[in-house]
Amino acid sequence: MSDPALVFDRALVRRRRDRAAATVGRVEPILAEAADRLLDRLDDTTHRFTRALDLGGRGVIAPRLAARGIPFVVSADLSPRMAARAGGLAVGVDEEWLPFGEGAFDLVVAALSLHWVNDLPGALVQIRRALAPDGLFLASLPGLPTLHELRGALASAEAELRGGLSPRVSPFPDLRDGAGLLQRAGFALPVADAEDIALRYRSPLALLADLRAAGEGNAVLARDGRIPARGLFPLAAARMAGGQDGVPATLRLIMLTGWGPSAAQPKPARPGSATARLADALGTIEHRAGDKAAF
Repeated sequence: MSDPALVFDRALVRRRRDRAAATVGRVEPILAEAADRLLDRLDDTTHRFTRALDLGGRGVIAPRLAARGIPFVVSADLSPRMAARAGGLAVGVDEEWLPFGEGAFDLVVAALSLHWVNDLPGALVQIRRALAPDGLFLASLPGLPTLHELRGALASAEAELRGGLSPRVSPFPDLRDGAGLLQRAGFALPVADAEDIALRYRSPLALLADLRAAGEGNAVLARDGRIPARGLFPLAAARMAGGQDGVPATLRLIMLTGWGPSAAQPKPARPGSATARLADALGTIEHRAGDKAAF
C-alpha cells in the first residue's frame, strides 16, 4: 500500500464491480452509447475478426461483437460476476496480469475498463502480446475533464468544512497521453481521439447513484478513510444544483486504436525518398530555410 506506483486499491475495485454486477443495468443506456461509439471504428476497416477479447465490457460489448459476426468472443473482467453478464464464455482476470497466450486474439476491446489499472503501460504491453499480428486493439477510457463538475464541487465543499482536500474522484488521463501510451507499448499505427457524451441528471444525488450502480466509487489509495463530514455531500450537491435543465455531468471518452505489429502493414517512407515536391502539388513557390517569402 506504500508503493508510490500504486494509485488504486484493486481489491476494492474488484469488490465494487462484484456488487455492481447486480445494478449496472441501471446505467446500460450510457454504457451502450459509449460502446457503440467505440465499436463504430470496426466499421471503418475491411478486416474480418474471428477471435475477440472483451475486456471489462460489463455485458454490453460481447453481444455487439457477436452481432457483427465474430464467432468466438471471450469476456474477461476483474470481477467474475461482471464478466458473466455477457452471457457467453466468461473468465475472471486481472488486467495487470493477463493469462492469455501470445497472439491469442485478433481483436481486443477494452471499453471503460482500464482507468482503474495501476500500471497502464504494462497492461497495454500485455494486451499487445495477446494480440495477433495485424490484430486490432480498441479501448475507451474516461479522460479529463470527465466529472470535473463533481470534482470541483466536492473539493470546494471539503475545503470549507475541513480546511483540506482528499481525492474523491479518480484521476483521469489526458488525450495527449493516449497515442504515446500505445506507441510505448509497441502498437503499430497508434491513434487517439476523444468524444464527449453530455449527461444531465435531475439531481447530484442521481449522478452519485449511477456511479455506485456502475461500480465506479472512489478507489484511490490516498482517499481519506474517515467518515465524510455530515454536510459534505449536501453542500457539494447544493453547489452542483442546476436549473430547469438539470445537473450537467461531462463524460469524455478517450478512444485508443492500435494494431498488432505486422510486416504487411504500411511503413513510413525513408527521409529524402520522396519523388514529388509538395510545392508542385500545392501550386506554390518553395523557399529554402532562412529565405524570406515575398508578399
